[in-house]
Amino acid sequence: MFENEKFQEILNVLRHGGVILYPTDTIWGLGCDATNAEAVDKISTIKERTPDKGYVLLVDSVEMLKKHVGIVHPRVETLLSYHVRPLTIIYDEAFGVASNVLAPDGSVGIRVTQDPFCRELIAQFGKPIVSTSANRSGAPFPAHFGEISSDVLEKVDLVVKYKQDVKERGEPSVIARFNREYEELDFLRE
Repeated sequence: MFENEKFQEILNVLRHGGVILYPTDTIWGLGCDATNAEAVDKISTIKERTPDKGYVLLVDSVEMLKKHVGIVHPRVETLLSYHVRPLTIIYDEAFGVASNVLAPDGSVGIRVTQDPFCRELIAQFGKPIVSTSANRSGAPFPAHFGEISSDVLEKVDLVVKYKQDVKERGEPSVIARFNREYEELDFLRE
């Protein structure tokens, strides 16, 4: 589906702790190996972001999600299968990821991507990838590639070519947290 040569270049950057600029299932994002603390620090430097906020991670499947959060409530698993818009769920804890992707309370936002490019990239990489908007902290998120500042473009290790010409406005994902007490989802951003 995607050029293997280009995939190998992207995977090589991720495997060596680099930062990529890539199209996600929502908006253009900065990404890196979510298990590599130094790579996550590079993203924080590019975004000029303080380390008191967590990052959203992308996984390719519910199976990969379970490897990093343990048990996924059946309601959440069902919702992940049927939700139309990209859905990020906040989990109370995560395993096998860099500590600097976590929020101060130890929670983390993870999205099972439905985007074919992201899904294939993550499947080949074999680990979660950070997904954060490609902008400096506090600046508006870029709705498409043409809105990404040159300052951000110059600081990444690789800019993915795929979907650069798409002008369709991207939107951030829906964010929810599972409320264990009531066994329902609390939507934080719709």
